[in-house]
Order: sequence, then C-alpha cells, then structure tokens
Amino acid sequence: QVQLVESGGGLVEPGGSLRLSCAASGSIFRIYVMGWYRQAPGKQRELVARISSGGVTNYADSVKGRFTISRDNGKNTVYLQMNSLKPEDTAVYYCNQDRPTTTYWGQGTQVTVSS
Repeated sequence: QVQLVESGGGLVEPGGSLRLSCAASGSIFRIYVMGWYRQAPGKQRELVARISSGGVTNYADSVKGRFTISRDNGKNTVYLQMNSLKPEDTAVYYCNQDRPTTTYWGQGTQVTVSS
C-alpha cells in the first residue's frame, strides 16, 4: 500500500508563493508518474502538473510560467513550487501517483490565496 502525504499549504496573499511537498512511501517511487491536482469548492478535480519518471513535465495552461513541478527520487518526494499566486488558485491540492493498474491519492492540503 502506498501512502502519499502532502504538506506546505496555507494562506498567502495574491502574488505570493508557496511550495508544496508530497512524500511517498515505497521503494520504487522513481519509476512512476507523479502529479498534482486541485479541487476548488463546487468544481471538479483538475490536473495542475505532472512529472514523468524521466523528469518530463506538463502543466495546465492556467499555471504555466507560474508553477514548477519537480521530484527528488532519493527522498521519494515530489514538489510543486507556486509563484505569483492568484485568488483563483485557491483549492485543495492533491498529490497523485499513477501506476499501471492503480492510482493513489494523498489526503490533500488547502491553499488559500486571499488578501
């Protein structure tokens, strides 16, 4: 069983930055695609960013140029650096690990962008 534990959320003013972390259990973290998703109140969960085992990244158009996903395979951790935050980035952010037959999710961390 894989456990994903997110941290780093909080309240930040517009234009500010936050760095989310997701620590994964298991010894074969490095071979799986990792992703960050978010869900705002009343909206569907949406992809924010993903990173492959080889470090190839892709982003939602709404965060391109502002967010950066990265991974440290030695620490079994994936990060999401969020800069120039906007009120519309407010959501619960979830870490995700894609395996061939199973997808794992973390419990989520709240990000609130407000003045």
